[in-house]
Order: sequence, then structure tokens, then C-alpha cells
Amino acid sequence: MGIYLVSVGAEDWFGEEEEGWGEVSSALNHELRRRGLPPYEAVPDEVEFVRGSGQAFEEKLIPSMDGFVALCEAHLSPEQVETLCGWTVLVPLSLDEDVRLPVDTSFTESSTMVAGAPQVLAIAERLASVIELPPETPEMCDNLDLTMWFMDGAAKELAAARPGAWSKDLDAAFYVALFLRAAQHSIRRGCPIAYS
Repeated sequence: MGIYLVSVGAEDWFGEEEEGWGEVSSALNHELRRRGLPPYEAVPDEVEFVRGSGQAFEEKLIPSMDGFVALCEAHLSPEQVETLCGWTVLVPLSLDEDVRLPVDTSFTESSTMVAGAPQVLAIAERLASVIELPPETPEMCDNLDLTMWFMDGAAKELAAARPGAWSKDLDAAFYVALFLRAAQHSIRRGCPIAYS
């Protein structure tokens, strides 16, 4: 149990099942057309899991977000914080402004916020630069790789051997890495990322 960030394949994105994202997909395409933009239809199918392949994204939100929220407030505008942290669904489209859809999900009661991965990536890269996120931070996050790296000790070992701004608050660093890698994955694979 818990909250996860996961990549969404075409079947779930366009599906009409109760747990699927079909209503969000349809509402997003309607809004994109209203804005004079092409619909988002090129969603890849889910693939079989192969560790380290980078074809899927799955991470669990375990640590406290308090330090991350403080980091955001210290270095970002309120609008940037909303774009980085307020979305329900991340899509690999450049969106000048976030899209609010009048659609419920299991994580929202009255609306769903869709953010563009390029915009989220730019903000996450800014925070990664501020905390000097180390290059050893896992890039392929297809089976809790990032979560395990931070929670199971590898990050603590690196922090002890090579401390830096990132190691002062490993929970905050986890969330910086989480949003960074989610945006990178969405753009690389062309897929949505959503809470599950």
C-alpha cells in the first residue's frame, strides 16, 4: 500500500475501465483542441518489465516532504511550486500553463491538474542544481530503484563518503530526484506519469 508515481500505458490511458485514465485523456484532448493544440494520442503501450531498461517508471513516495517543501519555497515562485508539485498527471507535452480538468480521480475530489513534463523538468533541474544532486542518483526508475537507493542505504553511504548540499536532507533530495526522473522519463518514453 501507499502512494506511487507510475508510468501509464496506452491501454490504461485511453481505457474506459473504472480505474483507467480514459476520462482524463478525453478531457485533456478536448482542452488541447480548445487551445489550438494537437491532441495527445501517441502514448506507448506498456512493456514487459526488464530491470534497468528504462521502459517503465515506478517509485513509492515514502519520506516526509517537509524539507522538500521548504526547499521549494526557498528557491521557487509559488507558480513554479504549483507546477512542480501540484499535478495529478504529467504528460510529455510543452504546456504554457497547467491544465485543470473537471475530472475526479482517486487522488482528487473535484479536478485533475495536468502539467507538462518539459516545464516540470526545468524546475526540477533548477532544484537539482541547487542541492548538487550527485550523478550516482539512479536514472532508470522502473522498479523502485530511486526509492531503494535513498531508503536502503546507498545514498547514506555516498553522503558519508562525499557529503554535499544534497546530503543535508536526504528526504528532500529524494523528492528532487523523483520529480526530475519522472519528467525525464515522461519525455523520453512519451508517456504520462500519474499517481497510483
